[in-house]
Amino acid sequence: QSTWCKDLLTSIMTNTPHTWSQHTLQCFPPVLNDFFVQNSIPKENKQLLKKSVDEEYRNWAGMSNENDIISHFGAAGTPPLFLCLLFKMIVETDTISPVAYKTLERIGARALSAHLRKLCDYLVFEVSNSGVGAHVNKCVDTINDMIWKYNILTIDRLVLCLSLRTLEGNEAQVSFCIIQLLLLKTSEFRNRLQEFVNNNSPEHWKQNNWHERHLAFHQKFPEKFAPDESVSHPSTLPVYFGNVCLRFLPVLDITIHRYLEVPATMSKTLDVLLDHLGSLYKFHDRPITYLYNTLHYYEKRLRERPHLKRRLVGTVIGSLKDVRPENWALTKQYHEYMLKKDETVNWIPELNYYITLVRRMQDTIDGNNVFQGTDWRFNEFPNPPAHALYVSCVELLGLPVGPQTVANSLIDVVVKGYPVIPEFRVHNWINTIGLLMAALPESYWSVIYDRLKDIISSVQMTDWTHRQSPFEMFNFKIVKEAMLEKNYVVILAIAQSILHHSGIGQISTITDFIKEKFKPIIKTEYQLIYLCHVVGPFLNRLSTERPRAVSDITLILYELLEQVDKAQSSAPLKYMDPICDLLYHIKYMFVGDMMKSDLEAIIRRLRPALQMRLRFITRLNVDEIGVEQQATEGSIPAAGQSQAEFKPQVGQAVGAGGVGGTTVQQTQQSQPQAVQ
Repeated sequence: QSTWCKDLLTSIMTNTPHTWSQHTLQCFPPVLNDFFVQNSIPKENKQLLKKSVDEEYRNWAGMSNENDIISHFGAAGTPPLFLCLLFKMIVETDTISPVAYKTLERIGARALSAHLRKLCDYLVFEVSNSGVGAHVNKCVDTINDMIWKYNILTIDRLVLCLSLRTLEGNEAQVSFCIIQLLLLKTSEFRNRLQEFVNNNSPEHWKQNNWHERHLAFHQKFPEKFAPDESVSHPSTLPVYFGNVCLRFLPVLDITIHRYLEVPATMSKTLDVLLDHLGSLYKFHDRPITYLYNTLHYYEKRLRERPHLKRRLVGTVIGSLKDVRPENWALTKQYHEYMLKKDETVNWIPELNYYITLVRRMQDTIDGNNVFQGTDWRFNEFPNPPAHALYVSCVELLGLPVGPQTVANSLIDVVVKGYPVIPEFRVHNWINTIGLLMAALPESYWSVIYDRLKDIISSVQMTDWTHRQSPFEMFNFKIVKEAMLEKNYVVILAIAQSILHHSGIGQISTITDFIKEKFKPIIKTEYQLIYLCHVVGPFLNRLSTERPRAVSDITLILYELLEQVDKAQSSAPLKYMDPICDLLYHIKYMFVGDMMKSDLEAIIRRLRPALQMRLRFITRLNVDEIGVEQQATEGSIPAAGQSQAEFKPQVGQAVGAGGVGGTTVQQTQQSQPQAVQ
């Protein structure tokens, strides 16, 4: 964990101490999860909270002087239990004392946030321990009165607070039950929602009478931003835009996320909420972005719940069916999948589906806009390609198949669908696939490392039988023009496209994947050269954004060279010079002498021919290389030939190029050195 990250989190915890429930922590990135587990704060005793509320209520009942009441309950250091006290007052008397409004004024809106958190905890405790349905209904009716009758609370702030409270097990389930009852038991909020959705359009700039409809809604459902009896509160300005429905939208976003975090048995009421409130997403400013972020962040949670994914996508995008064109977001095949109501339907898309999806995005990038009828001035995305990228990712994340299946199918669009791709557009298609894969979660884009592993561990890599050199077989242009075996270059090209479009957080994980997947299986120089083609093009970027990664990759390459040297100790290494050229390039361009001590130990364990070529990296003396052994093997320079001639010339042989990169000199290809 980085120091800056830990300092930032520590500062947050110092200023606003808080904790998270276990089901929320499990969805956090490991760094955040570990920090909050190590820096947890003790939970409040709910039984003690109830006793404190009862004590405060007795104090209220025993005080008769108005000034004393306001001074006691409105003081800055008083425990934030006044909303709990009002809740208990309404439960027992069905009314509120006028003094309570003046006390609320003294407390102030900012301080009421702490009182609201206590009220949520107290409400959950009351409902959890009541065990009687009548008392539960009484509690919910009381809260509704505090919202709609007395204007002490607002529905959006209360539901938001209930959603974000740190509750576990049965208490979390009770919290969701309270939220459902608050939103659906009474008709107050449902009537407002139905009226607003039916009579308004999200494209309000196209309406000539939008303001009249806005005023009509507020006349039918007037909003008050202070308690009724608050005589000291100044009159508020008129509402020119917005209402309780629009203010509730971001709260609904967070509430759905909380439902996705808990076990499936606790989130059954989510379907009910989506049925009644899903139409509100018609007015969401960023519906596709919200879907993308939700499906991306909760990918592991939703992986085994394909019907819930379909429900989320269908609810959000379906809410706009009367506003947007038919195929403004999803493909025809996915629309057909959503229309199937049978819960047992398990659609497994064929390769043609993925080809159609990639072609749609590629056509959009090429300027052939398939999303007709979109006003880009008011769209959530600035241009058609950005829109195509996000809606394509939403559809891929919403498929009822696992991430490995989706990722492999996207890769196979080029590997198996190569014949249907226009001849001169194959690089564009590979670029599009890289864009899509890089925008998906790690469980999707990491599949490319499995495909690279399959290539590196293939029989052709361990027993090279091709007439061409590896530098020709790994060059896209040569393979395409000579119609050679294309699996090497296609997977290599897709890998480089994905890494090119990846963020630094994604590309910096390449060192871990090399250690875990590639290092144990690389035994030949052909495998090593292929790996160099994978990592070489990104060394310059890594040196700028994550210098430590370049050092790690450099050390791994030397260790792999030693591994190959030992595995082929009795066989000649044909491509020592190109490999050494790359190592010299890395030294002079990126790492310099800062790894000299680490690399020298490895170089001294290599065969003499490699030591001779790499001696300038660590300044080895010739007499330290083992001259007698080299003489026996015929590796000593001929008489009169200077030792400096053994220094590889950086730039003469292959560089770090990837697909279509520099090839080895023809002399090296036709007459490879056979030095042990």
